[in-house]
Amino acid sequence: MVLATLGLGGNIGDPAASMARALATLDARPDCSVKAVSRLYRTPPWGKTDQAWFFNACAEVETTLLPDDLLDTCLSIEREMKRERLERWGPRTIDIDVLTYGDASLASEKLEIPHPRMTSRGFVLMPLADFAPRMVIAGRMVADWLEQADIAGIEAASADATWWKTVR
Repeated sequence: MVLATLGLGGNIGDPAASMARALATLDARPDCSVKAVSRLYRTPPWGKTDQAWFFNACAEVETTLLPDDLLDTCLSIEREMKRERLERWGPRTIDIDVLTYGDASLASEKLEIPHPRMTSRGFVLMPLADFAPRMVIAGRMVADWLEQADIAGIEAASADATWWKTVR
């Protein structure tokens, strides 16, 4: 078993319900178990800013899947939820990124771990810091990366990490 972290987000339909469903789907699999989830955050759009605000969260999963298989599983869940990739950083029903996979560092055509842009994105670092502030990414703790990240406008949208078990 390996601990991996995921970043989840969306801004079309009911993103909180979509993320909750994605986490429940992962947790129901025999090869994945959700171990920790951040609070739910409401975040301004990033990259392409002329769109609705997002909801974001992070999760830690224990898995027997290899990194590429975990990515394929996440992409399959996105497809089941009608995710369409029409434009980079554009609106989406759900997005699930593999952020880390144990202490692995790898780069392939399909997947780069740790996620290459996670240390510059407040909407990833803030939820990740909810349960893994001391996790080391690229030689620094998540809490340290968060101190330098742009977190303007990011606000907690749930009081605690149980939101995904109550939102449907």
